[in-house]
Amino acid sequence: MSPILHPLQIGKHIARYPIVQAAMAVRVSGAKLAGAVANAGGVGMIASLGIGLDSPYYNPRQRSSFFTANRLALIDELSKARSISPDGVIGVNILVGTKDYPVLAKTAAAEGANLIITGGALPLALPEYTGDNPDVALVPTVANVDSAQFICQTWKSRYNRLPDALILENCQKVGGHFTQCEQINVPGFSIGWVISQVRDYLTETMGVRIPLIVTGGISDRTDIDQILAMGADGVQMGTRFITTIECDAHHNYKQRHLHSLAEDIVTVPSPVGKPSRALRNSFAEQIMAELSPERRCIANCLETCLFRDKGKTYCLLNALAQAARGDVENGLIFSGANVSQNQRIMSVAELMADLTAKV
Repeated sequence: MSPILHPLQIGKHIARYPIVQAAMAVRVSGAKLAGAVANAGGVGMIASLGIGLDSPYYNPRQRSSFFTANRLALIDELSKARSISPDGVIGVNILVGTKDYPVLAKTAAAEGANLIITGGALPLALPEYTGDNPDVALVPTVANVDSAQFICQTWKSRYNRLPDALILENCQKVGGHFTQCEQINVPGFSIGWVISQVRDYLTETMGVRIPLIVTGGISDRTDIDQILAMGADGVQMGTRFITTIECDAHHNYKQRHLHSLAEDIVTVPSPVGKPSRALRNSFAEQIMAELSPERRCIANCLETCLFRDKGKTYCLLNALAQAARGDVENGLIFSGANVSQNQRIMSVAELMADLTAKV
């Protein structure tokens, strides 16, 4: 029989179950999904990347309106999610390499997000943006102990604080952007090894015990139990939540995940300079062949962009948005390695009941 799942405390915020819903852009995980997950006892996350793209605040003829639209749309999504789950734990995921990262972090903190999870780069200045809202938990995503050390040491010296939790990325299985597994050929390398390394550093060097949450390749209760048995405090899951009724993406997007198998997963380049896991389709085939299917940067959203700056790869924002809108052949469909575990469209409540039931 599976052990009882204990609550997950991140800073001052406590979720009934140690399950964090991964944030998926563009507008794959918005208010409906985040609110439903929070209502069911998990941590619901809103993806901020491109959140204003299809909002009434954005005018495609005025590219400069994009950042204002993002801020206003994020306020709306947080309000909607909170109306769905008044007492649940709701957070915002922010890509550090976006130009409006500081503004979105300040907005999320001011508008009632319980936590902020960052990805894409090391959020060395994040505490500056949330200083007026000290109850907002800050949770960086890292791939190894070196990144964890750098963040902890920087935050301690600059702000006299540490992260409230860390997301540990399983580089071998996580969907979307992932950090290259530089240590993958080291004997004994595994996500359990990373958990142990980071835990030892935090307890022995920093003298703290903060939650470690693993993301990548987690699809069912067996996976959850295995990760927790390795010493993690929680898990972050994305792909399983895509095939839910409440997922904010188009029905075509959900169906594509529902009918995909492990062999449909490919690794594609990205304009952020990291490899990405996605589902094979016409778009993925073109970019793997270094044939860019588009020539226009639609929002100038990234601080560093291989597409905008060097004409390589593609417009990430547009590619993700196209897929989420339902064009599953001509857009980019991020997916984790566990895509084949999606069996049918179900409600978030039903999925969470399956994930948390005693087996």
